Amino acid sequence: MKSTGVIRKIDELGRIVIPKEVRKKLGINIKDPMEIYADSNSITLRKVEDKCTFCGNTKDLIEFKGKLICKKCFDELYKNN
Repeated sequence: MKSTGVIRKIDELGRIVIPKEVRKKLGINIKDPMEIYADSNSITLRKVEDKCTFCGNTKDLIEFKGKLICKKCFDELYKNN
């Protein structure tokens, strides 16, 4: 993990601001969902990417009954029914 050299303080509500330069570089926009991971001494934030429920593919996604499925998996499901 590469340090940015930027230091921010946590406010009274437990929030911390991610610098604009970092958000821009990583393509993080307002209201983007972020996943939070924690271990014994660090916290990692990861932008949640839309992916296929079955195979994890991030391309050619369609929504089916509230779930995201890639075209390949959708075609397989359709073929088996």
